[in-house]
Amino acid sequence: MDDQQQMMNVQDQIERYIADQPEPKRSDMQALHRVILEIMPACKLWFLDGKDSEGRTVSNPNIGYGLQTMTYADGKTRQFYQIGLSANKTGISVYILGIEDKKYLAQTYGETLGKASVTGYCIKFKALKNINLDVLGAAIRDGVALTT
Repeated sequence: MDDQQQMMNVQDQIERYIADQPEPKRSDMQALHRVILEIMPACKLWFLDGKDSEGRTVSNPNIGYGLQTMTYADGKTRQFYQIGLSANKTGISVYILGIEDKKYLAQTYGETLGKASVTGYCIKFKALKNINLDVLGAAIRDGVALTT
């Protein structure tokens, strides 16, 4: 499979994943997908189905955006996405990966984001209407800048 076919396959998987979400989560995910692509128009797209090599579900599926090289505790480096988007049981999670200061997101955006929980790399909320989308966009742009 060449790069073009693989890219189409990832785009198809992303579209199917979003389409499979119940409303209003589906519309929220579509809106967030568009916002992230506006922020990162030429980014590499990823789709992780949440299954391990034996086909067992180990996490929620994730849409990934961008590319960074991360160094892990074992000293190995791997390429991974910068921004992630995932539906969960209670809402939506946006992952901003690779920021070294685990308090940065909460301290910088927690107060102005709206009804969301913010951890070291995850912003979780029930629905898009509960958060300030401009602030989320700023957090995403900031995360990309810090990990590029």
